[in-house]
Amino acid sequence: MTFTLNAPMFDLLVLSIIAKRDAYGYEISQIIKKAANTKDSTLYPVLKKLQDSRFVETYDQQYQGRNRKYYTITDSGRIHQQNLLKEWDAYKITIDEIVKGEDIQ
Repeated sequence: MTFTLNAPMFDLLVLSIIAKRDAYGYEISQIIKKAANTKDSTLYPVLKKLQDSRFVETYDQQYQGRNRKYYTITDSGRIHQQNLLKEWDAYKITIDEIVKGEDIQ
């Protein structure tokens, strides 16, 4: 993709992914790569920040003899995700209006 992701968009994507179901880091990064060509290492500081903000929690689960760290959304994470989603919806409308020439005066 041509467009890059900023910090709030990364937060929104990560929280939206794990709002549906718990996921591990590599799995989250592969889903995000559908929207942006990002390196896997870009995701982990975002996950750490969300964890420090108490928007996500982690737990370990065995998979083929190894532990995977899974991320799960918290109640405050759901609230934050919904707030970001509202901002994203308003932003999309504004961008569409500009791109389609509906807001040019």
